[in-house]
Amino acid sequence: MPEDPADFVDGLVTMGGNGDSSQQSGCGIYMYATNRSMTTRAFYDADGELLIVPQQGRMLLVTELGRIAVEPLEIAVIPRGVRFRVELPDGSARGYLCENFGAVFRLPDLGPIGSNGLASERDFRTPVAWYEDRADRYELVAKFSGKLWATSLNHSPFDVVAWRGNYAPYKYDLRRFNTIGSISYDHPDPSIFLVLQSVTDTPGVDSIDFVIFPPRWLAMEHTFRPPWFHRNIASEFMGLIHGVYDAKAEGFVPGGASLHNCMSGHGPDAETFEAASIADTTRPQHITDTMAFMFETRTVIRPTRYALESPQLRRDYFKCWQGLKPHFDPTRRDGPASA
Repeated sequence: MPEDPADFVDGLVTMGGNGDSSQQSGCGIYMYATNRSMTTRAFYDADGELLIVPQQGRMLLVTELGRIAVEPLEIAVIPRGVRFRVELPDGSARGYLCENFGAVFRLPDLGPIGSNGLASERDFRTPVAWYEDRADRYELVAKFSGKLWATSLNHSPFDVVAWRGNYAPYKYDLRRFNTIGSISYDHPDPSIFLVLQSVTDTPGVDSIDFVIFPPRWLAMEHTFRPPWFHRNIASEFMGLIHGVYDAKAEGFVPGGASLHNCMSGHGPDAETFEAASIADTTRPQHITDTMAFMFETRTVIRPTRYALESPQLRRDYFKCWQGLKPHFDPTRRDGPASA
């Protein structure tokens, strides 16, 4: 987690985190809101790579290795140590940011899925070389061991005229994600929504998973279709980029976030539960106009004081489950016939 005691720095709010950047483990989670472009200021993060999830407003990321235009429903990743500045074509922008201290993000192994599914390698885009030859004085800000440091340069840090290799910034359009799911009677594992992962030395347990819940068809029968009620070892920070999340009928709006830490029970709210309990599962359901995501980690996410004391904090969040009613009937047997 960032060691700097300031939870709010120039439009960037630290929501929580875990681990230790000096040990290259864990993450920092932020939300950003800005209305000013960086003109003669550049930044690099020595602590980790940055996963940027825009929610509102386009951004032009000017990096040492080229420029990347990114908009809501797209993501961008800036590798550890790469210098960049941010320009705002729309005058303002807001969104989410995950700082990954551990192993670099990579595509998951598809296993029995085979070659076609989830995020495809061909849809990730890296910039072509671009440079600027300016003699302006630049301020260079670095994040190192959780603190910010600054110096001045008498030239642009973006004067690199060529590059090679694969340690480069990149972007991905979340609308290109190839969603897969059940066409029989039950839910597959949520890893079918995995876009990027930061792996650990424990097989099957990642440092960070970046997961999305995009528009999709639900076709399974004899089951509760929304995400089920559960507890697990993962800590889940969730955000909504666009539309409505199918497990929360009210109160979870674009630009908002939720946190469910390790072993805390959670699932659909009471209104969603009631509607899903009487739904006709003989007909497929098309979920549209949505894009939610999750930063999921094996380590507890510790909220900052700013997050816990924010006036936007929903202190009555627990009430969304207060209206849950039991539907169990021991005399009723639904679903596939059993021997």
